[in-house]
Amino acid sequence: MAVIYFVACLAVIVANLSQVPSAIATIVREAFVPQAAFGGVVGVMVQGIRRSSFSNEAGVGSAAIAHAAARTDEPVREGLVSLLEPLIDTVIICNMTAISIVLTGVYQDTGAELSGVQMTASAFSSVISWFPIVLSIAICLFAFSTIVSWSYYGIQAWAYLFGERSTIIFKCIYVICTFLGCLASLSLIIDFSDLMLLGMAFPNLLGCYILSNEVAADLKDYWSRLKSGQMAPVSETALSTSL
Repeated sequence: MAVIYFVACLAVIVANLSQVPSAIATIVREAFVPQAAFGGVVGVMVQGIRRSSFSNEAGVGSAAIAHAAARTDEPVREGLVSLLEPLIDTVIICNMTAISIVLTGVYQDTGAELSGVQMTASAFSSVISWFPIVLSIAICLFAFSTIVSWSYYGIQAWAYLFGERSTIIFKCIYVICTFLGCLASLSLIIDFSDLMLLGMAFPNLLGCYILSNEVAADLKDYWSRLKSGQMAPVSETALSTSL
């Protein structure tokens, strides 16, 4: 679904290719106008940080749980691979979405009162009339994959704290919370999620700071072994671990 979304953004950009430079200029210009500087730059920065946490979970520590399940002899290599996630999620996908919205001008349609997914769907429909249907399906699949992935994170954390045998308790709590989340308002869910992400990020960033010297030493050792040829090629290593 991410590929389909990427292709849709690309279609909008290609259809308005001549206007791409002006769209980028608009984004940069509007970010630094006096109204933006004096009208709530701190609030905009906070909002950006909150949305970036939703986008790539950077600093939250959840991605480490997923990558810890990888079968590899080189944890540093796995960490380097994980750097692709924020690049794809935020730098590429989010920027292409923003450019698509600016190119189509839907953000200027104040009468429609569009926001979020509705604005994105309107931007896509200006070039691909039927794509909002595909986008709705993609959103459902993205939501489902998010539910599954975060349940795995929670189960691993629960098993670490309380033992593997009691994970059924967490599963029941998770299902109940998922059901209640469908009934609550979106703003309430987002505010609650922001609070929980902050609760995760604070101890994780503190731990990253404390262990930064060890991480730097491991990275230095990895690069030195890689440059000296002491490490097997990726394909051979992957083959040996899979066997």
